[in-house]
Order: sequence, then C-alpha cells, then structure tokens
Amino acid sequence: MTTIISPASISGGQSSRLKSLPPLSLYVHIPWCIRKCPYCDFNSHEVRGQVSDLPESEYVAALMRDLEAALPRVWGRKVVSVFFGGGTPSLLSAQSIDTILSAVRALLPLELLAEVTLEANPGTFEAQKFADFRAAGINRLSIGIQSFNPRHLQSLGRIHDADDAYRAVEIARKNFDNVNLDLMYALPNQTPEEARSDIETAVTCGVAHISAYQLTLEPNTLFHRYPPPLPDDDSAAEMQIMIEQTLANAGYINYETSAFAQAGRQSRHNMNYWLFGDYLGIGAGAHSKISFPDKIIRQIRYKQPKEYLAKTAPGMVAAEPPLMEQHEVARSDRAFEFMMNALRLTEGFTTETFVERTGLPITTIQRELDEAERRGLIERDYRRVAPTFTGRRFLNDLLQIFLPEKSKA
Repeated sequence: MTTIISPASISGGQSSRLKSLPPLSLYVHIPWCIRKCPYCDFNSHEVRGQVSDLPESEYVAALMRDLEAALPRVWGRKVVSVFFGGGTPSLLSAQSIDTILSAVRALLPLELLAEVTLEANPGTFEAQKFADFRAAGINRLSIGIQSFNPRHLQSLGRIHDADDAYRAVEIARKNFDNVNLDLMYALPNQTPEEARSDIETAVTCGVAHISAYQLTLEPNTLFHRYPPPLPDDDSAAEMQIMIEQTLANAGYINYETSAFAQAGRQSRHNMNYWLFGDYLGIGAGAHSKISFPDKIIRQIRYKQPKEYLAKTAPGMVAAEPPLMEQHEVARSDRAFEFMMNALRLTEGFTTETFVERTGLPITTIQRELDEAERRGLIERDYRRVAPTFTGRRFLNDLLQIFLPEKSKA
C-alpha cells in the first residue's frame, strides 16, 4: 500500500483527503463473444462471421497503447490482481494473452504472486490452448457454466451443452488448481430439484470457488423485452437457501452474496472491488476507479469495439486514454458507493477500511448505522460492521438507508 502523508492526516482534521491509496487491480476487457446471451447486459458483441475474423492483433496493440496512456494516473503503484473479462476472453489466442501480460509486467510493478484470472466459455475449450494459457501466466480460471441441464442451457442461449461443461471442468482442473464455476439459478421454468442438481454437480467437480447468481431481467436485454417464465420470489429464495446450505455442507465459505470459496480461495480481485479498492480498466467499455490523495475518479472507455479501436489508433492516445466518460466521485457519494459493495460481504468491513478508502470519518454515517442496527440489518462493534442474516436477505432495504439525501429525494 502506498502511504501518503498530508497535513490533514497529521492534524486529524475532517478533510476528505485519503491518508493512503488502496490496492490496485487491472481489468482487461475482451468485448467479443460467439453469441450474445439473452440475459446478458455486459458490453459484449457477437462475432460476425468466423472467430478467425476477429481483429485480434489490432485489439491487443490497442490495449497496450491504452495502458501506456493510463500510466501517469497509476505510476509506481503495485498491481495485486489482473482479470480478463468479457465477452469471452478465451476466444483470444494464448499468444495474445502472453503478449498482454508481458506488457503489463514491463509497464507496471505486478505483485509476485498476483492473482491472474481469465474468464472462459465451455464452448471454447481446447486442451492445448488452456495449457498454453497457464504457461502465459494465467493462474485462475473462471468458467461460465451457468447450468449442467441441457434444457436450461438452451433456454439461456448458451453455445455449449452439458458434455462441453463437464469437459471444460476436466481440462481446467488438469491445468489450474484455482478454478471458479459460474452458475445461475431461478432459471426459466427451473424446479427446486433442478437447481439442487446443478449445485450438487458443481460440488462434485471439486473446484476452489463457485459463484451462484440469481437470474435477473436486466434492461437492454432480450429477456427484459420478452420475459421468460421465471420462478416466483418465494421459490427463488428457497433455491438460494438450498444453495447456501449445500455449499456450506461441502466446506465452501459464503464470503459474499453470490460467492463461495474453499478456505483461502476467495477471489482477491473481486474482494478488492467489494472493499472499494482501485482498478484500472482497459479495453472497450472498461470501467476504472482510481484514487488520488485529494479525489477519487471513475472512468469509462469507449464501448463499441470499432470506436475504441479508432480512438486507440497509433498517434491517438499519446496523451490521454480513450475515455468516453470521466467524473469525480463527490464527497457526498463516497459513503454510499463504499457501502453498496462492502455490505455484500458476509464479514462486512472494518471501520479503518471505511476511513482509508473514502477519506471520511466513520461518524459521517453514524445516523445511518444507528438506523440499520435498530432495524436488525447490521451488527457492529468498535472496529467492524457486518450485515446480519436479515440484512443479507434484504440487502436493497439495507442499502436504501445509506443513499445520499439527494437520491432519496
């Protein structure tokens, strides 16, 4: 952690300056996928034609120019984790991943044992390719299984079938000892028995990490325009409880709302997000949050791949990265932005972390903490705040308490 001494930190004043900068992660966005899933609201774009038609080398070069242009904002700060997200990053060749990671190591101080994650679609698995990913420096794999049920895979628009899912897990386990499986529940016409079968199958895979998300109908998706028949709220809640109990019995720790890990295998990258750490995002549509002693900024790169490539063409990004949007996080918004993520964590957060990451004294939210405790949504002592079981179940109600007054109005 980079320590910064300021007059405010010495005097103990009520300044919103940060006394130290949080850990820094790097996010690399790969925007293409073979098929756009009907529930997906991420910045992903279907490959038109053959996968071989992807402008892969051009995009990799653009990423490196983007990173070089962003360096002045993070100069000298150590990177604790790298995450290749998408889209489907496993569409890229291992050589491209190696090229990107080599550039990262050359330009930024990458922590020796940094967690380096690659998202992968079971429909893109080739044994040799994933061995090459491991050789390139990937040490954690996150596989988008979603379901092992053929009917549900079809309804979700996935390009893989159940056999592909099993084969992907087998290949992953041979090459990586840190594997995450993404699963979804409360799927169209899904029964509790089918949800149980999915999670029990995931347990038998013996992976280090399992993420289980409830399917929600997000705006600007096909499912939002044409809603499929989903289980009702009570059924979805029963599925969630069953999943939590099944994974707990199998030795997985439910450390975040949708995340379950074997001991010591929590995602370092995601933990940094949830604890209001910093992240530099490069690639089409990538988001960044970067702290300075006197401010916190958020950025968004240009979303459309063609526009991003145009904005990162040689000579275009010498001084500035390809930013579509940039704004400073207002002092009045920092507490809510912190709470919106940290209260997803089962163990919550320390008051020291709140002060370090927001630059605000914990008394800034004293009234809100009192109300949340009175309603039985949090528990706290002099050093830690954590959601109760009820607070985790009614997270939106808990977060509503911490909304800035302007948002509540």
